[in-house]
Amino acid sequence: MFNATRQWLWDKGINWLNATPPTDSQLSAYCNFDFLEHEVRPGDVILFAGQTRVSKVIQMVTLSPWTHAALYIGRINDIRDPQVREKLQTHYPGNPNDKLVVESLLGYGTVANALSAYREEHLRICRPAGLDWRDADTVINTAIEHLGMGYDVQQLMDLARFLFPYGILPRRWRSSLFQHNAGQPTHIICSSMIARCFQQVHYPILPVIHNGLDHSVSFEERDFRLFIPSDFDYSPYFDVIKYPAWHFSEQPAYRSLPWQQQASIAPEKIETTTASQLLPSA
Repeated sequence: MFNATRQWLWDKGINWLNATPPTDSQLSAYCNFDFLEHEVRPGDVILFAGQTRVSKVIQMVTLSPWTHAALYIGRINDIRDPQVREKLQTHYPGNPNDKLVVESLLGYGTVANALSAYREEHLRICRPAGLDWRDADTVINTAIEHLGMGYDVQQLMDLARFLFPYGILPRRWRSSLFQHNAGQPTHIICSSMIARCFQQVHYPILPVIHNGLDHSVSFEERDFRLFIPSDFDYSPYFDVIKYPAWHFSEQPAYRSLPWQQQASIAPEKIETTTASQLLPSA
């Protein structure tokens, strides 16, 4: 009875945190989802500026509008490894032609969802510059291996406590991020999961850089549990790609050239037409 009551309270709390508070006006997404969906590539990191209650908490903790991150993996048939593809199919029974992301969500764990479910969200693409397609496959396969893993609520709380001065907190409240945990993690949050995938191919996000006395430079990977969504936005190794909801020109540049009304210059007039006459006046 006690366990059932505790689970009921937990579910109610998770649903409340994942809900979007009512507002007087409906906010529109800042990005053009159709352009983004057309241009996104497997291996891209997608950032979300969420509007839920838990998103507001994450915004205050991280001092960033980006509250969530997901890894775009493409369609089911895009997965080259048959075993990995089979696992993805067991976790996503929907249309095999759907464009998918792998993400870690509070209350759901690490799951695969259709990108189209986020049409109304404010999104941004962070693209790993120069990532080899073979390494991209490894990153994607590692993300799929995380499917079914629980969401690490303790880690989220640790990240919040980590921002406070360490000495003023009672020992029992201090962060456990630096405690050694043997074996593979069984719970993880969104940005940590993605960082762990990129670390499998030693792709830098925000590495610790050491400058030697002999002017040598060496990189050291940060603990994957220390990453937050905005780190992919800040990283100089990821290209930030935006798709604004309103474009200054919806037409390609060549369609706005100042062509005259006639279709072409008559052949007999070409010899008498100078180059200066063909150019638009300054």
